[in-house]
Amino acid sequence: MTTDIKQPTDVPEWTASDSAELYGLEAWGRGFFAVNQAGSLVVRPTRTPEREVDLHEIIRGLGQRGIATPVLLRFGDLLRERMKQIRAAFDDAITQSNYTNDYCCIYPIKVNQQQHICEEIHDIASKLGFGLEVGSKPELFAVLGITAADDGKTSGLPIICNGFKDDEYVETVVLAAKLGRNIIMVVEQPRELRTLIRFAEQYDVRPSIGIRVKPTSMGTGRWASSGGNRSKFGLSATDLLEALAFLDEHSMLECLNLLHFHIGSQIGDIRHINAAITELAHIYCECKRLGAGLGMIDVGGGLGVDYDGSGSAGESSTNYGIHEYASSVVHRIKSVCDEAGVDHPMILSESGRAIAAFSSVLVVNILGVTSFDAPARIEDARQLAEDSTDTPQPIWDLIEAYESLDNPGVDIVEVYHDAEQARSEAMALFGMGYVTLPQRATVERLYWATGHRVLALAREHGIADREEIARLPELLSDIYYANFSVFQSLPDHWAIGQVFPIVPIHRLNEKPTRLAVIADMTCDSDGEVSHFSDPATKGSKSRLELHELRGDAGQHEPYYLGIFLTGAYQEVLGDLHNLFGDTHAVHIGLDDTGRWRIEELIEGDTVREVLGYVQYDADKLRRAMRMQIERAVHAGRLDVAEGHALQRFYERGLDGYTYLE
Repeated sequence: MTTDIKQPTDVPEWTASDSAELYGLEAWGRGFFAVNQAGSLVVRPTRTPEREVDLHEIIRGLGQRGIATPVLLRFGDLLRERMKQIRAAFDDAITQSNYTNDYCCIYPIKVNQQQHICEEIHDIASKLGFGLEVGSKPELFAVLGITAADDGKTSGLPIICNGFKDDEYVETVVLAAKLGRNIIMVVEQPRELRTLIRFAEQYDVRPSIGIRVKPTSMGTGRWASSGGNRSKFGLSATDLLEALAFLDEHSMLECLNLLHFHIGSQIGDIRHINAAITELAHIYCECKRLGAGLGMIDVGGGLGVDYDGSGSAGESSTNYGIHEYASSVVHRIKSVCDEAGVDHPMILSESGRAIAAFSSVLVVNILGVTSFDAPARIEDARQLAEDSTDTPQPIWDLIEAYESLDNPGVDIVEVYHDAEQARSEAMALFGMGYVTLPQRATVERLYWATGHRVLALAREHGIADREEIARLPELLSDIYYANFSVFQSLPDHWAIGQVFPIVPIHRLNEKPTRLAVIADMTCDSDGEVSHFSDPATKGSKSRLELHELRGDAGQHEPYYLGIFLTGAYQEVLGDLHNLFGDTHAVHIGLDDTGRWRIEELIEGDTVREVLGYVQYDADKLRRAMRMQIERAVHAGRLDVAEGHALQRFYERGLDGYTYLE
């Protein structure tokens, strides 16, 4: 049983706008998400109210088609709009700065390597003059395949090749260049340059070469080590000079077309970006002075996403937007090049997170809730205490603490201290066998009921922020059990504490009256979400406002949460903890009338598939189960009908969803 927080009768009715403000939709949603008057969360792929789709309506429609939650919704129109935003921001900056070259955004497929995503981005990139980046041999082979033209013509889409490279990787790049592909191999280790020149001379190819340098400037936060002298990748100043000499020796100095660096992903503070861009521009101009045939400057990744909506330099936010980022990059490169008398290079950025994050929404259903607000049942507690001749004193102390809250002028902080002490003593006595299980249950009810009354009175008297009281909302909060795996669908939350916006997708015209953490379905205490953005303080909080479930326990009405900005990295980093596999993924589009449609359905992993991932033979398991059942039937433990039902259930389960249905 749960109880709502009682509200004064003169409080205005809760509105959809109140929910939008509570969950910070405007701050982190960037116009892509809103609440309609029906109280449902809507997606606006082009950021206009005229074209919006109701997420709750989509989930109900998918359910009617037999597609259960958890389900990942992907919006290709939103992906397209986000790429157009980046294009427009740089176009504006180039025009306003009188910059005399162009811009190309590169999508690193490591951000989300799913085939349907990469194919969609490839289609959009071809129209916007963008390109793709690979960081491994498998990624290279994937991109060469999806960019191959069906009509036999040569694709002009730029392909940037980063990462560690063996001979096969380098040889493939050289042959792709001979094929006519617009492919640039970025040298990240000195040995790679020697390998590249060897294959280039073998195949008589003039390759397009890039070099990654190690900037002194570093980002901040989780990915700061991507820059600086201790960076995993890139050439030092000494290595760079030796590379230029080596290229000159082989008459390929003019083949050095691109200079690249990377100071880290999700850079929160624009000042770190500014310093690094200025440094890279100076290195570029020096290389030009030394005879390099450079014409492109790749500023790498770092363009962040404001996950928590705070607009700060925190690890889950940014203190800048796309337009400021573009303006800073263009202005600083132009200023350095103008001072050095060097032509403006084409600017590239590898802004995969900024492209992909907004396009995916994970929707999960709530399976149940644990609440810590059972009624005290003070008469029952006193009767239980009086019925025993040896009722432990801590139980009497808890009864007294609860009843004393009715006294005018009572010191509620002192009462809470007394309740805590009594509970602690009672638990210690239980551990020694002096408190029975019914008595322990009474202790728990009295303690939680006292805590709720203390918190309510503290709010009445304006002392809820006292240190002793401030932790009560957290202690008294609910646990909402969601049908998903944090490890599979939100690995960055588990691994690095990344904040993702989480919002109910319906009932948003009702005031949420519960505070909760969200637990997943895995058998792991780390499988919970307990860090949320707090728009009110522009910081974070450990509990989320949610609605009380309607209906009886186990038979409540469906309640759905949307987890937003999950399009970057989460799908490709997820793992199989407890063998929870990939969720269903549905590509949603809007027609000209604004109605949604399914453009692609990728069904989630079945039990059979995830067992195969860990080297189980599902058919062998099925046969073993059949023999076990036959032996049980022969021994009389099961009749034939029961055995047949169990075998049918087992086989159906092997082909079922790994999540609760």
